[in-house]
Amino acid sequence: MKTINSVALLLFTLLALGSCTPKMNFSASSIAPAATGDVKVKKDKNKNYLLQVNVRNLAEPQKLNPAKNKYLVWMESDDNSVSKLGQITPYSKILKGELKATTTSKPNQVFITAEDNADGQYPDGQIVLTTKK
Repeated sequence: MKTINSVALLLFTLLALGSCTPKMNFSASSIAPAATGDVKVKKDKNKNYLLQVNVRNLAEPQKLNPAKNKYLVWMESDDNSVSKLGQITPYSKILKGELKATTTSKPNQVFITAEDNADGQYPDGQIVLTTKK
């Protein structure tokens, strides 16, 4: 009986750990050294990937050198294609920013660039934060 309980507990633990949302952390940046954050990735029932991007202490883009107007969030997928997820704008005293996005491709890397405008289809500005090691 004790062995059955041990096996059941082990299986439950493995199942619980396997269903956890993977998290990617942003690496420290020389462009915005106080900025920190992470990206949570979850797969939904339709096999889409739901991304929740959270940043803190992200300086306003106008205060960068050179000054920029917007921060854009990009994703590199397993096939090395890059796609824009959207714009992130820091707010509040702790310069917090959030972005939720859905994609059909599995994210390999997420990065944030400082851009002059939000219309570009490819990153053109400096990479401010990245999850790539």
